[in-house]
Amino acid sequence: MFSRWFRRPEAVGTAAVERPRVDGRPARVPAGVRVYAIGDVHGRLDLYRELEERILEDLARDRRLVDPVVVHLGDYVDRGLHSRQLLDHILHQSRLADCPRVFLRGNHDLWMRLFVGGELAVGADWLGWGGDATVASYGVPPRPDLPEEERIAELQRRFAERVPPAHLRFLDALEDAFVLGDYFFCHAGVRPGVPLAEQSPEDLLWIREPFLSWRGDPGKVIVHGHTVSEQPVVRRNRIGIDTGAYITNRLTALVLEGEEFRFLTAGG
Repeated sequence: MFSRWFRRPEAVGTAAVERPRVDGRPARVPAGVRVYAIGDVHGRLDLYRELEERILEDLARDRRLVDPVVVHLGDYVDRGLHSRQLLDHILHQSRLADCPRVFLRGNHDLWMRLFVGGELAVGADWLGWGGDATVASYGVPPRPDLPEEERIAELQRRFAERVPPAHLRFLDALEDAFVLGDYFFCHAGVRPGVPLAEQSPEDLLWIREPFLSWRGDPGKVIVHGHTVSEQPVVRRNRIGIDTGAYITNRLTALVLEGEEFRFLTAGG
């Protein structure tokens, strides 16, 4: 039933045929650092809380001295039922707040911010691709009795009144990419043949092909979400960790330490 959403991976998990490599050697992060990269949450506060516990248990289980870094790959909102509650949790209640955290922007986060800011042209697409659940999470009921343009304008006005300033500041502060060691983190992927420093924000947030099929060397291993697969996808030049939390009940984090990689999962 999920076939329209899934891209089946050719290489999965730590048993992947292709190990991530840079310049012919295994990719690595700096010594003493452990990265937890979290895939697309999409309003699944329940899974996010569970994954936080998995990460804390992982840190407690291994008593080696490490500096944890948590990297969120974006798409915090839409589709799941608790986008507002998720943003509140991240900002005020997260069990990971004591760790350095990096928050990247996803295309759904951008959509939400544009709509709040009055870009009504994005309204129909955003609402149809999960924005309706976000609006509902802020307590704004739909108005099916109104014509389409009036309905969207009314939703935008009432929605903008309900979004707290702290949520807007969070959305405005999101980054498009983050680099650590041999890894380049972004939401969707990169444009083949374009240097990483010159990638466009549009590609970093939206691209699928030709990135997903590309076997070239971007200079770093790309860690991304955006494209749903039943399991994490591991190739020589990329690791995809969007396991479709909103439909599979499975939220994934990639753990990087030294030359090693593994996965933590909440739900499913």
